[in-house]
Amino acid sequence: MAGRSDSPLAPSDLPEIVRKIRVRTPARLLAGRAGAAYRTGTQMELREAHAAARDAVRAELDLLEAFGTDFLARWHLFEVSTAAHTKEEYLLRPDLGRRFDDPSRAAIRERCSAGNDFQIAIGDGLSVRAVQVQVPPLLPLLGEGAQARGWTVGRTFAIRHCRVGVLNEIGELLDPKVVVLLIGERPGLATAESLSAYMAYRPRRSHTDRDRNLISNVHARGLSPPVAAARILNFVAQMITAGMSGSTLREQGPELEAQEDGSERGSP
Repeated sequence: MAGRSDSPLAPSDLPEIVRKIRVRTPARLLAGRAGAAYRTGTQMELREAHAAARDAVRAELDLLEAFGTDFLARWHLFEVSTAAHTKEEYLLRPDLGRRFDDPSRAAIRERCSAGNDFQIAIGDGLSVRAVQVQVPPLLPLLGEGAQARGWTVGRTFAIRHCRVGVLNEIGELLDPKVVVLLIGERPGLATAESLSAYMAYRPRRSHTDRDRNLISNVHARGLSPPVAAARILNFVAQMITAGMSGSTLREQGPELEAQEDGSERGSP
């Protein structure tokens, strides 16, 4: 089209509603174009984000590299593995990532105490980078919060080639009241550093996703570790009080109640 300009819009030139939307989302809105294609800068950003996502999925968990000597010593972390013994097998066979191999079962029984109120496990999932970035600030907050509530806490361990369903076997092996699995989320083009916390009350082999609860999007542009820790601990307390978890249990807490009250009054 004659006279058409492909120059990018400066933030000050955008309508106010568009500026507000862009502040609230990492989506690439009004990035501009060159003809029918993205601009070179946008193309390079997308390729960089895609490469980061692929690296996050393909990376192998190394506890020393991820956390350092002091952190490992403080938490007495040890590593176990699921029945998926290679990354390729893990990606192609999700079912193998939902159960431990025999040596890992033996190690968990030997090193972890059973029957605690609160059991934390760390799973690499689909983003080792998320585990590396989010677990160090989050785990101490969970430990301190559980101790302040007077809960007995099991020894934390890390799981290589982990899927969410391994929660069920942790429940069978250690019989805690609540298991929390901190696991790397599937990376996208917004971030490859997002962590989830899956929780279940007395998980068993017969349990499915409907028996679990989730706090997700723990990353720099999502939930901060302090906010995530508070929500996880409050949800765990609800589970212990109710004696259940899953789709019928609704998360409650001061922050959520304030948000709901604001929404009902028409607050932005």
